Amino acid sequence: MKNKREYMEANRQWLIRKATEEGIKALPKGIYYKELNSGKADERHPSPRDIVSVYYSGMTIDGNFFDRNLGSVPTAFRLCDLIEGWIVAIGHMTIGDKWEIYIPAEMGYGKFSQPGIPAGSTLIFQIELIGIN
Repeated sequence: MKNKREYMEANRQWLIRKATEEGIKALPKGIYYKELNSGKADERHPSPRDIVSVYYSGMTIDGNFFDRNLGSVPTAFRLCDLIEGWIVAIGHMTIGDKWEIYIPAEMGYGKFSQPGIPAGSTLIFQIELIGIN
């Protein structure tokens, strides 16, 4: 088991390596993504006050899932109520986009642990934007 500092450094190094892989694109604030499916490029992008409907799954770099919605109904969130990494990434998406998003700890939960998420974790999400209200 790694200590907290080693764990945080391993997560930082993982993201640095991931950023160099083919097909990985950069977003502001150190966030990266890989496009899995493209929506309509001419559609609008959600603003922070919008309510977005998404299918998603979240895991840590070791493959442990900490959250997902696999039901038939997408989950709705007000974008500004989410972690900063989601606000930035989803703000660049259009309806129909499905991305795998790589969020550095500072844009996720930072130095704070969450259920299933150790402090300092790089977060990996697959997010499909279904709707914007």
